[in-house]
Amino acid sequence: MDLAEIFRVMRRRWYVLLPGLLLTAALTVAVALLVPVTYQSQSTVVLLNSQKATVAYDGNPFLSTQTSLTGMADSLARNLNSDGSLRELKSRGASGTFEAKLADNAQGPLMWLTVTGTDKAGVLASDRILTAYAEERLEQFQKQQSVTPKAMIRMTTVVPPQNPVAQTKTRLEYMVMAGGLGLVLSLVGVFWVEARRRSRTPAREAAPAQPAAGEPAAEQTMALRTAPSWSRSADSRAAENGPPAQPRAGRSVMTVEPSAEPLDEESTHGQRSHTGQRHR
Repeated sequence: MDLAEIFRVMRRRWYVLLPGLLLTAALTVAVALLVPVTYQSQSTVVLLNSQKATVAYDGNPFLSTQTSLTGMADSLARNLNSDGSLRELKSRGASGTFEAKLADNAQGPLMWLTVTGTDKAGVLASDRILTAYAEERLEQFQKQQSVTPKAMIRMTTVVPPQNPVAQTKTRLEYMVMAGGLGLVLSLVGVFWVEARRRSRTPAREAAPAQPAAGEPAAEQTMALRTAPSWSRSADSRAAENGPPAQPRAGRSVMTVEPSAEPLDEESTHGQRSHTGQRHR
């Protein structure tokens, strides 16, 4: 079946395709209304070396970088993603989902603090709460290890919490899935109806012809039972040609019966062979 035939079938079965397309459009709109739009806000923070470690650099923490800071950033991110930290953030009024991780392709101890939710204003406020809480947790870690204030690792905000951005990818995926499913079901319905109609047409053509009105049933039966001319036997053809001719009266017909045994022909010399067969 080529593309032209598909379009012809769709045009012929429009009464099946049209309701399917309307239901597909309604399903897509329902998905758009039921699936809410999500918003996302993100901030970027960096861990800096302690004041004691930056003395050799005139107190500039950006000139003093250590690999241990990246390890500390990873440990802090894991703690912020724990259930205890989530409960603490909820108690402070934060909402949505939270994620803390090392920044992609970062060349230092950079962290991304991300909040996702359906309330645009609440997402921005929650990201600010998460950023402040991350700095508090870093200080608490070091106090638990009795680190002096001048030797503590510090945190600073590189990118403050950004205005929430709508995340429409998931919503669009659901809408595309709903539309595709409805379109496929509509086409299946169209071709199913077409197949049913085509299967009925050969069945009607193969049905025996109905007798004509007013014709006796006996004549119809005899007409059906009459054999074709090529299948008739020789006897029937002889019957059609008439009876055989009878001999004329007054003449006797003599019938000669063949002898029981044929006479042996004499050989050229008039002698028979000992075996009773003639010489050839």
